[in-house]
Amino acid sequence: MSTLLYRWGKSAFAHPFRFLGVWLVLLVVIIGSIVANAPKLSSEVTINGVPAQNVLEQLEDELPAAAGGAGQIVYRAPEGASFFDDRLAGPLAQSMQAIYEDREVVNPAELAGSQQDRAAAQQQAAAQVKAAEQAKAAVRAGRELDQPVPLVVQGQLVPGVVISPDGSVAMAQFQFTKQTIDLPAGAIEEVLDAAEEPLQGADIEVLPGASLQELPEVAGAGEVIGLVVAAIVLFLVLGSVVAAGLPLVTALLGVGVGVGGAYALGHFYDLGSMSVVLGLMLGLAVGIDYALFIVNRQRRLIMRERLSAHEATGRAVGTAGSAVFFAGTTVVIALAALTVIGISLLTTMAIIAAATVAVAVAVALTALPALLGLVGERIVSDKARARFQERESRGVDHRTARSWATFLAKNRFVAAGVVVVATLVLAIPALDMRLGLPSSENYNSGTDQRESYETVSNAFGEGLNGPLLVVLSSSSDQPVDQRAAGAIVAQLGEVDHVASATASGMSEDGRTVLVSVIPQDGPTDPSTETLVHDLRDLSDEFAEQHSVDLGVTGQTAMGIDIAQKMSDVMPIYLGIVVVLSLIVLTVVFRSIVVPLKATAGFLLTILATLGATTAVFQWGWLNGLFGLDSTGPVMALLPILVTGIAYGLAMDYQVFLVSSMRESWVHGHSGRESVIDGFTHSSRVVVAAAVIMTAVFAGFIFNGDPMIKQIGFALAIAIAIDAFLVRMTLVPALMAMFGDRAWRLPAWLDRLLPDLDIEGDQLLKRLGAKD
Repeated sequence: MSTLLYRWGKSAFAHPFRFLGVWLVLLVVIIGSIVANAPKLSSEVTINGVPAQNVLEQLEDELPAAAGGAGQIVYRAPEGASFFDDRLAGPLAQSMQAIYEDREVVNPAELAGSQQDRAAAQQQAAAQVKAAEQAKAAVRAGRELDQPVPLVVQGQLVPGVVISPDGSVAMAQFQFTKQTIDLPAGAIEEVLDAAEEPLQGADIEVLPGASLQELPEVAGAGEVIGLVVAAIVLFLVLGSVVAAGLPLVTALLGVGVGVGGAYALGHFYDLGSMSVVLGLMLGLAVGIDYALFIVNRQRRLIMRERLSAHEATGRAVGTAGSAVFFAGTTVVIALAALTVIGISLLTTMAIIAAATVAVAVAVALTALPALLGLVGERIVSDKARARFQERESRGVDHRTARSWATFLAKNRFVAAGVVVVATLVLAIPALDMRLGLPSSENYNSGTDQRESYETVSNAFGEGLNGPLLVVLSSSSDQPVDQRAAGAIVAQLGEVDHVASATASGMSEDGRTVLVSVIPQDGPTDPSTETLVHDLRDLSDEFAEQHSVDLGVTGQTAMGIDIAQKMSDVMPIYLGIVVVLSLIVLTVVFRSIVVPLKATAGFLLTILATLGATTAVFQWGWLNGLFGLDSTGPVMALLPILVTGIAYGLAMDYQVFLVSSMRESWVHGHSGRESVIDGFTHSSRVVVAAAVIMTAVFAGFIFNGDPMIKQIGFALAIAIAIDAFLVRMTLVPALMAMFGDRAWRLPAWLDRLLPDLDIEGDQLLKRLGAKD
């Protein structure tokens, strides 16, 4: 491998336009495809096979009109005005009528059931009209209400609209004909325009619900700041603007091809905004780091070995490039392992992220040496060469790294103990970790999502932000008995943590009845999760007493089911990663001790990361430092995503750090001496890479999407913990403990394992023989 990459690097250096031309043509094709026909992004998170999704699929067969996405619009009356006033109630009714006339919105009549059911619905509507008129009379008499009131205009009930007890807020809920991701482009904007048009001159404020609002920007100021930090670190490490610019250029090229390609192909699969951002995060982070490793090695070869830029590039790609290839392959394998779980959402995210990392590796091994060929000998200025020679002659190069490694070797037991205790303390909050999906409550203050959520909560209670849809299905060929349905609805209304339960629709054949259940608390509250399980527990009772099957769905129930599914598969995936780690590291380092220590260190990293994430996002500790002012559950997908990604990235640092120690040991240093010498020569670039990756991930903490915030934080803290506590402290201390024994391998296993030569020893021997 190292010999092939050596030749490849020299060829790219000598013929830069051939290699760069291929990448640029590919990038232009991708950009053109996106401009011509950009796919639609979605922030929805669904998983096949969970109970809530199964109920939705059942509705698609039995009552398609109820299986579409839900829409919600909040109306806020002018200061001092009330929707109980006909002056505002009239335009509000016209707004709702305009929504129902849209071709992508389900008309309530489609959910009314048979002719007999419609008659019953009319009687129910008449009762609601009477109650609403009485409520308005009470308001005019100066009495306060304690329940929301349906909208009635000129004696007619306007379905789907309720008014808050104080009359200051109204909320409209309706159903789309399809899930929002499947709606035609511009459909949601048309609905909002139709809703707002009748309100002209009424001074009514319209707040669309989260499902109707535009996604937050994929990248913003925080991400830019992360790149600026990366650029500064690159300049400090590489010492010139030209050298520092190359990793940034190649990272952006890799992201353009990797993420851009995934985006261009988004018409063939459901493309979530989280998949795109995850690819962007990884593409930037590994793209910069991989290029840094190679450029740093090339510059060291030029200054220390006095090689030409051409020869140094070939050797850098052959040695550091081999490590980059292996490290990138490890990340790809870790991400690809997510597909084993069998969850389509994770599979899509994993494939996009893995493909982006693979592209970053390919760019580092081809486009980067081509760019180095364009730069030529200017990659190291005469001043930089002179400064390096001066530091070498004075023996001050790597002084800090050598001192730290020597300290760890002497105090290895204390250092190892401190790291283990520190990470375990950080992990304590994970014992209380609660998984779920963030709601609109978790968006930043001042955003439309947060304002809509708080307006509904203050006017109607938090439960209306996360309604549950209970589906009653006849277990026979006969329609659901109406008296039984009424008894079930009444019983559902008495369940703990239920604010209200009302029948909301029926299929034409009467075999499917819809019930809207409003929880007392918000969609991410633990009591709402308990409520979903309590409702499902009633299914057996209803089946026995009324021959009715009960299912619960809706976005709130979907989030609860996803959290449960992720909790179930997490141990399986963690087991896959541990086995993978032991096998891969045994092959790479030809050791038994090194893989065990590396895997144990990784487990400490994951535990500490999940603990820190729980403390900040669920408990609210120090969340103000990250621009947060609300708490909620840990995003359900986060533990499994962070495990896969952090494992791959942690192995990057493990490879670059420990392979340097092994190289020193192979060249004759004793166990502890090899640890100090290897650490001294590799730690500087590993520290720089870790700072860059942490900065890139941290930039996403300030993204508008609360799910992206959590992923950005978790990855940033995982890299910081793994690089600085585990790899830069625990690993050298443990390696010093074991000394030469760290590299022992049974003879029979040594014969079985392939020699990957990621340090490039075989290449250097061949080049030495030629010289």
